[in-house]
Amino acid sequence: MGVKASRFKALPYLAAIGETNVRVIVTTNNQIRLSFLVALLTDAGIGTILLDSHISAVEGSIGAFPRRLAVADEDEAQAMRVLREAGEA
Repeated sequence: MGVKASRFKALPYLAAIGETNVRVIVTTNNQIRLSFLVALLTDAGIGTILLDSHISAVEGSIGAFPRRLAVADEDEAQAMRVLREAGEA
């Protein structure tokens, strides 16, 4: 999926590229796990995008719609390696 960087201004690595493809690496309803995974990947120097966070606010955070964690295509292999090493893949 092509993603325009202007939609993700909080992610400087996408803004530097201008446009990139992303891959969903985790889908979960667990907010604590998502925070942990984002911290793991950030520590490894991998930028992340949290998809579907706005729909979760609309549905009242009842967990009906899982959130998706995505990374740039070129970071997918490294991200999966980091998650495997942490026992999260």
